[in-house]
Amino acid sequence: MAVHGPVVKIHPVVLASIVDSYERRNEGATRVIGTLLGTADKHSVEVTNCFSVPHNESEDEVAVDMEFAKNMYELHKKVSPSEVIIGWYATGYDITEHSVLIHEYYSREAPNPIHLTVDTALQSNKMNIRAYVSSQMGVPGKTVGVMFTPLTVKYIYYDTERIGVDLLQRTRASPSRTNGLTTDLAQVASAAGRVQEMLSTVLTYIEDVLSGKVMADNSVGRFLMDLVNKVPKITAEDFESMLNSNINDLLMVTYLANLTQAQIALNEKLVVL
Repeated sequence: MAVHGPVVKIHPVVLASIVDSYERRNEGATRVIGTLLGTADKHSVEVTNCFSVPHNESEDEVAVDMEFAKNMYELHKKVSPSEVIIGWYATGYDITEHSVLIHEYYSREAPNPIHLTVDTALQSNKMNIRAYVSSQMGVPGKTVGVMFTPLTVKYIYYDTERIGVDLLQRTRASPSRTNGLTTDLAQVASAAGRVQEMLSTVLTYIEDVLSGKVMADNSVGRFLMDLVNKVPKITAEDFESMLNSNINDLLMVTYLANLTQAQIALNEKLVVL
């Protein structure tokens, strides 16, 4: 159960990187840890990138390669200066005593860092992903402990990430768990099909409201009004002409790309001769 605090927004590439680092872990390692990168404000923390950090862990002690973490962060800053350290992740379901020690280090690198746990062992038959923030508890002047409180986790993505996620989803229905990229025209047809399905859903809802089968929802009505206002006022003939023009441009670019590829291949064969 999440408590009041910033919402943690995670991108798919972060989860893929964590799972990949777990699959490539050293022999005998039970879990992997790493640094989370992204941006933060008063209301949310957006995790956009991460990298694993080598560490050795036993029942009695834990050793983390802090120098490696610093060097990797310096390299990341050269590529993405806007991404800062916002916390760290660990694979597994529970928070251990060693987690407190590692979190203490990241508390010196970032203000109020988050701790992300990813259950790669699938203990509940799914990959539970939880985010925490720490707070001190105890009597002032006496022994002080650390309490991890859960935060709300949401998943967001860029348009480019959506393409990869959709491709991974299609592999679930494939017996070989593989799937190739679709052509540009196939993507356009798929997108048009999804738009048509959503329009059918909206029309069904409107007809049910008008017939009295469903109670009208003011919030849905406001969303539909905003949607209608955003549609440009254009005649069907002009829209068809604009669509055909864009399709022709796409076909021309595809033709030129294939022609260039054929010319390069032909030139390579002539050079060999």
